[in-house]
Amino acid sequence: MIKVSIIVPAYNVEQYIEKCLQSLVNQTLEEIEIIVVNDGSTDKTKQKIQQFIDKYPQKMKCYDKPNGGLSDARNYGLPYAQGKYIGFIDSDDYVELNMFEEMYKKAEEEKSDMVECDFIWEYPNKQKIDIGRTYQNKKEAFIYARVVAWNKLIKRETLEKADIKFPKGLRYEDTEFFYKLLPRLEKISFLKVPMVHYIQRSNSIANTQNEKVKEIFEIWKNIFNFYKENNLFDEYKNEIEYTYTRFLLCSSLLRIVKVENKKIREQLEKRTWKELNTNFPNWKKNPILQKEKGVKNTYMKLVNKVNFKIFCKLLEIS
Repeated sequence: MIKVSIIVPAYNVEQYIEKCLQSLVNQTLEEIEIIVVNDGSTDKTKQKIQQFIDKYPQKMKCYDKPNGGLSDARNYGLPYAQGKYIGFIDSDDYVELNMFEEMYKKAEEEKSDMVECDFIWEYPNKQKIDIGRTYQNKKEAFIYARVVAWNKLIKRETLEKADIKFPKGLRYEDTEFFYKLLPRLEKISFLKVPMVHYIQRSNSIANTQNEKVKEIFEIWKNIFNFYKENNLFDEYKNEIEYTYTRFLLCSSLLRIVKVENKKIREQLEKRTWKELNTNFPNWKKNPILQKEKGVKNTYMKLVNKVNFKIFCKLLEIS
């Protein structure tokens, strides 16, 4: 029986793919399958994958497809997964050798729909451990969860019942995927150990800021529509409002202010304020925002129509 299926999208990662796959084929959990989706690579990625296929034919498979982006590659790999649980690992990252054994044990012991682990930010000259907050229920998860897909192990049955896919062709795909999946998760567990090495590349999609950062608005529109269509919006309204506010005024804005084109940057800054106040005109009164402490929450409580541009300028030079 295959216990865990690991889906690895790969596109032009010839410098990184070997370390990633090495960490997967040597997992202490034996009953795994590694599904690599070669997303139309034009460098030597395919040849390096093939070396592992030749050496580990019982454990690893590769499927080739035309380039369609990270979401498309993950979605492409999902129907091939046979494991009881599914994990997603990006091909430029690597993992601890006992990651999937420990996450599988946790999932089985606690009968979990999803297990989340901590991870390590890997910079060229330093490391930083990212320790997540343990949340007690789905509403807390909406506020505190780290929405990345690659530090999770998800029960395949839960994924299939939810029928959730990654949004094709958009950045911030993990955000939409996670918040659509969240209402279907009855039991979430935590492995409080850093298991994933999250490699920071200056030329990666996550670190390249251009006009495509505006896709966060479309991602959240998709999330709003999903919660409304499934009669969940009122139940999660405070959590949606608070998290949306935090995204637009914090993480998303930090990307927008780094867009080099001044005209586009200022348009997106203006749009951020407009979108927030159009969708949630009373966001300042959000009960979660009023209760939460910390630097980000203090900043959100202070920012207003008058000083928003000042905060943008400060973020630009930070």
